[in-house]
Amino acid sequence: MALLESTDNILPYKGEVFMHTLFNSNESDLYFESLSNEVPWRQDPIKLFGKVALQPRLTAWYADKGKTYSYSGITMQANEWTETLLRIKSKVEEITGYLFNSALLNYYRNGNDSMGWHRDNEKELGVHPIIASVSFGATRTFKLRDYQSKKATISIDLKHGSLILMKGETQHFWEHSIPKTKKVQAGRINMTFRFVRL
Repeated sequence: MALLESTDNILPYKGEVFMHTLFNSNESDLYFESLSNEVPWRQDPIKLFGKVALQPRLTAWYADKGKTYSYSGITMQANEWTETLLRIKSKVEEITGYLFNSALLNYYRNGNDSMGWHRDNEKELGVHPIIASVSFGATRTFKLRDYQSKKATISIDLKHGSLILMKGETQHFWEHSIPKTKKVQAGRINMTFRFVRL
């Protein structure tokens, strides 16, 4: 596994997070343009603390036939894989050494779009979920913090063409977010490859 051999674990304890530059600038530009235009982006309402509001980003779900995914009161039906996504998926699997059967895509249109603190620990993902997250477009800050203490916050800049791999106990003991920022006006597309077990 080239990724694990070439990078150090970002987390100080109870989990494994690795960073890697997956695509060069030209490749990343092409993928960002393709995904911007070919993905049927949607903005779903979600339930948070008993209230319903629109997600502060656009989303899409791709997966092998018959796979669904549920979170925050949403059950997403899978789109069929595109050639673009299959090429990206193949590269992710080659570098990480893991196979994935689904991907949740997020389109952050500018710095006003965000992702709140959460863990990817839905039952469909199994006991120790492996999440491979690829970013194209504007650099956004990815934050991790200890789930119980809400301390030990780690900040990582997710750049154009980067890959972050989360595995082991990460989703049990750490939560992550993409906060709002006034410094970013451009868009960012992120895809989190997963293996859905149900």
